[in-house]
Amino acid sequence: MMSENEFPSCAIGTWAWGEGANGAKMVFGGKRDTDALKAAFKTALGLGFTLWDTAEVYGMGSSERLLGECIREAGELGGNVLISTKHMPLKKYSPGEVRSALLGSLERIGVNKADIFWLHLPTNARQNLNECAELVSEGRIGIIGLSNFSLKEIINADEQLREKGLRVGAVQNHFSLIRRDPEQLRILDWCHKNNVPYFSYMVLEQGALTGKYDDEHPFKGLSLRSLQYNRAVLKKLRPLIDCLRELGIKYNAEPAQIAVCWAAAKGTVPIVGITKPGQVEELSGVKNISLEAEEVIRLETLAEASGIVSKGIWEPKLRR
Repeated sequence: MMSENEFPSCAIGTWAWGEGANGAKMVFGGKRDTDALKAAFKTALGLGFTLWDTAEVYGMGSSERLLGECIREAGELGGNVLISTKHMPLKKYSPGEVRSALLGSLERIGVNKADIFWLHLPTNARQNLNECAELVSEGRIGIIGLSNFSLKEIINADEQLREKGLRVGAVQNHFSLIRRDPEQLRILDWCHKNNVPYFSYMVLEQGALTGKYDDEHPFKGLSLRSLQYNRAVLKKLRPLIDCLRELGIKYNAEPAQIAVCWAAAKGTVPIVGITKPGQVEELSGVKNISLEAEEVIRLETLAEASGIVSKGIWEPKLRR
């Protein structure tokens, strides 16, 4: 099993690698450039990024397939890749669904084991966790992860797994400067106290916190992100975006690096989506940035003042 010390400081996300439903065009408004993605993968391996996060619903399997192609083309270096993938539970539990989902993901990626296997939602958690535990004993899963779970659901799951001699190995939830609600802060605190890694996804809010976009330069085209982060929302976020730009100048960095650095400073493992080699190089530079305490507070104050709290349509109701 992957130990706590083996968790990288950052994971690479492949949500934008998918095609079709829940893929690049639908969610991000752009087309998938396979050659650029493969080049980014090679660059990432060369810079030491080993943990790759995907899911069966990212492009309905196409993200996993492309990740598998990249691993095979990387040859011996591909053996260093750690796989993190997820199962979206069915509304009505069906015996064997987790096993079927895992084997499907492993086949698409072309590996024998998922280093981290996540339940993407808490639906039918008790039954699905029982199946996950069996798959751990068979060596098919290294660590059981929970994504989009509430604190109560995480605690219940951990108690259930402890009865089997296991535990929750990782938590992956939406966490960013504009998604820092009380429930996530409580979950983060529980994770720290229990030595459970907290993986933060959407730390850049699908590009809204990269500094490339604002109310004068909104997202182009029709996509889920252009609807969620429309011109009116970007206008409210403008002071925060400008602060990210200002700090970027101070640290000779891109605004996106500042946003990722903030997430890391809060004690999370950021999952950052990449589609180009240059983005990987930027991500590698985050480790050289250390924000001052007052800068962290300033960013959070501006985020709260915006009044914007980001929430995906797939996420449970926000808890105060």
